[in-house]
Amino acid sequence: MPFQFSEPFSRRAHLLQNGSQGKGPVLYWMSREQRAEDSWPLLAAAHAAASLDRPLICLFCFAPSFAHAQKRHYAFLIQGLKETSRQLRKYNTQMKILYGEPGPTVAALTATLDAALVFIDFDPFPEKQPWRKEFLDRVSTTVYEVDGHNIIPAWIVSPKKEYSAATFRRKVHPLLDSYLEEYPLFPELPPRESIETPLFLSLEDAAARVATETAEAPLSPYSPGSSAARAAMRRFFSERLNDYDTRRNNPALSALSDLSPWLHFGQLSPQRVALEALKTPQSPAREAFLEELIVRRELADNFCFYEPMAGTYDGLPEWGRKTLALHAGDRRPRLYTMAELEEARTGDPLWNAAQKEMVWKGKMHGWARMYWAKKILEWTETPEEAFERVLILNDRYELDGRDPSGVVGVSWAIGGLHDRPWAERSVFGMVRYMNDKGAARKFRVADYIESVNAFISNRTGENLS
Repeated sequence: MPFQFSEPFSRRAHLLQNGSQGKGPVLYWMSREQRAEDSWPLLAAAHAAASLDRPLICLFCFAPSFAHAQKRHYAFLIQGLKETSRQLRKYNTQMKILYGEPGPTVAALTATLDAALVFIDFDPFPEKQPWRKEFLDRVSTTVYEVDGHNIIPAWIVSPKKEYSAATFRRKVHPLLDSYLEEYPLFPELPPRESIETPLFLSLEDAAARVATETAEAPLSPYSPGSSAARAAMRRFFSERLNDYDTRRNNPALSALSDLSPWLHFGQLSPQRVALEALKTPQSPAREAFLEELIVRRELADNFCFYEPMAGTYDGLPEWGRKTLALHAGDRRPRLYTMAELEEARTGDPLWNAAQKEMVWKGKMHGWARMYWAKKILEWTETPEEAFERVLILNDRYELDGRDPSGVVGVSWAIGGLHDRPWAERSVFGMVRYMNDKGAARKFRVADYIESVNAFISNRTGENLS
């Protein structure tokens, strides 16, 4: 018989497997939501543990390799987990570290500890789906999935793949008032003796085992962890939110929230950000920010949740693939190798600056990111190869890569996902086109290039002007 949740957990916890209830602890397999505060999955697991009078163990499993992740990603993740582990101690919750293929490894632990219940994060990122399947195939325990990333759980806001922000927005807004609520308190759990098995590793030992790609990007200047995330959030609201609607598409200005690295790693709750945003005066800037934070970001989860081919070229909309196929034989103005792209050795100074910003900062400006991806389509022999190149570079260098928002961003740029057909032209067909002349009408391109070069010069001591 499934565990009986009270509100608000009854509408946020999704029963994945109605299995047995063991005599051991309640397990929370933390993956996407790497924080101790403002976490629906952690809170649901904690309330279940309190109700059953069982210990609560929070697990994190390091996979041997993952989607082009490099040293910068693991450094951000590991430092964040250290803070999370410290914070969990005040709730009498143990954090344990595993290493290995996540599905079988967490399943083995579930059996070893005879877990009472297992809670997992909702995460539709394509590369994680085999982990979940392998886990469920190997356990007989009752398993719940809790969406701690979307304000409205993905399976509730819509039962299908939405085709545009407009259709999705109409479903989100009527539900916001009931779901955009303050988090309940963490229940009191009694202190318990630490549970140990040979499967557990120290965080340092697990981190040392993680395989990274040969090429290493510089460490990002963004500070990891929930405390740094909240500080960044407060700075944005106090310093930049007022101009967000008018300045956000200018890469030469510092107008964005820059919260996506912390949101991606789950070190900051999107719901907390929205709640804090609503404490600021109502304005077009605030509404523009909430549109990006809620509608656009959660639309990405909707796509990956309901589209089985998400993250592949075949997952692009049919009209986009068709129009690109009709123009696959069009002459490209220039073809660049992957190495030339990765090293920012093209004839386009704006594009080179965007690539350098991503490599050196770990985060490219949002408008530049769109331009950057579309130029790769223009400079690559086939649209299929362009899609793969953009996805690889995004996941290799962006701190917020390997994410549904990244999948959707690439799919929009290359194949017109969540967009409409535009005027037909060479190479792009009816997929939206962007060029440097359009950029020059929007902002001072030279200022953006100068700002990127100045950042790199400050990091390296080399004068790039």
